Amino acid sequence: MAYSQSDSDFFVESDQPYHSRMSPRDAAKMIARNRQDVIAGELSRLAGDEYLDDIMQHMRHMEACSNCLAPNLLIDMQREIQWFMRPYLIDFLIEAHAAFALLPETLFLTVNLLDRYCSKRVVYKQHYQLVGCAALLIAAKYGDKKDRVPQIHELNNMCCGLYDAGMFTQMEMHVLNTLEWTIGHPTVDFFSQLMVTEEGDDREVEHMAAYFCEIALYHRDFVSTKPSTMARSSLALARAILGRAEVNDGEWDHTENLTLLTLSHHLHQPSPTLGRKYSTPHLARVSQKLAEFMAEQAAIARRNANPPSPPTETAVKHSNNIYSTPQKGHGAHLGFDGYLTPPITPDGNILVNHAVPKESYPMAPRCPVTPTPHHNTAYGQHAHQYVGFVGQHCANQQ
Repeated sequence: MAYSQSDSDFFVESDQPYHSRMSPRDAAKMIARNRQDVIAGELSRLAGDEYLDDIMQHMRHMEACSNCLAPNLLIDMQREIQWFMRPYLIDFLIEAHAAFALLPETLFLTVNLLDRYCSKRVVYKQHYQLVGCAALLIAAKYGDKKDRVPQIHELNNMCCGLYDAGMFTQMEMHVLNTLEWTIGHPTVDFFSQLMVTEEGDDREVEHMAAYFCEIALYHRDFVSTKPSTMARSSLALARAILGRAEVNDGEWDHTENLTLLTLSHHLHQPSPTLGRKYSTPHLARVSQKLAEFMAEQAAIARRNANPPSPPTETAVKHSNNIYSTPQKGHGAHLGFDGYLTPPITPDGNILVNHAVPKESYPMAPRCPVTPTPHHNTAYGQHAHQYVGFVGQHCANQQ
């Protein structure tokens, strides 16, 4: 996958206020635009409250109709595309999405368009990144602000000039024709915002759940997962990790429990690119908090896996009789009371037996046409010490 800019450049925040570099005229325009955005947001909220039931019915219908993606149809049928290539492309799309400051739902719609296209067309590996760029262009034009839509030459620069400018337009049209111009799709971000508003979650929970949803974009396990299911599972997991109270939002079915448990297996080593994105202050530094939580859970698992030896029983000696029977209570508490609690999870992954990607992939290179798999670096290993924690949470939800 080709990159033309350092990974860290997209997520660097400046301490210098933006307003100090603006002219008075530009500042006045910005204030007027912000006031218009507030008025438009209030009107949208009032209209949304009035038509909420109709909106939700329509979104559920779209979710059910478009939820026909099967992982074996996406990559397994491809002649050249393999699953280990997906994280490289997702890293690139996340960097491009951050560089152009696009809306959160644009990223999820981009990946949805990419997956839908790959389920219907054979894609050569030299065109995989081009398809991702075309999906990003379509998603940005569909729902983002006009002045933030990427320009073709900007995307071409990010691709190190790998493609001709006309190829972007040609691929964009090809994607639209393949999808029969059906662009709209209910994203994870849409359902997350509804649930956060309804349950009154704080910003930290919201950002942590968004972090989990973007982690899920990297893995084949969640390609066919409904956005509403992913949003609910991510919020529940975020509340549990951050120590927030559980929300009684109805019964949980098997699919939602399995989604939450599977998601927990992909948390211990997320993409470094995504980790940098969510380490910024305006996203509550949730990637650092997750890393601290996982390290704490790993330490607990190590301690429980190697419990200290029980105290040695010593005979009670009396001056009258060296073989006298020990008094009541001196040896009665040996046994289970002398050991720490069992480990969070035993050795071996016996709690789940669902399909988990076994591929490994190293850090993304800078400008090759297609990454080459290396099987020495484990990018997506499971966090076995965390299974018990999440399993207990799933049991509480049932």
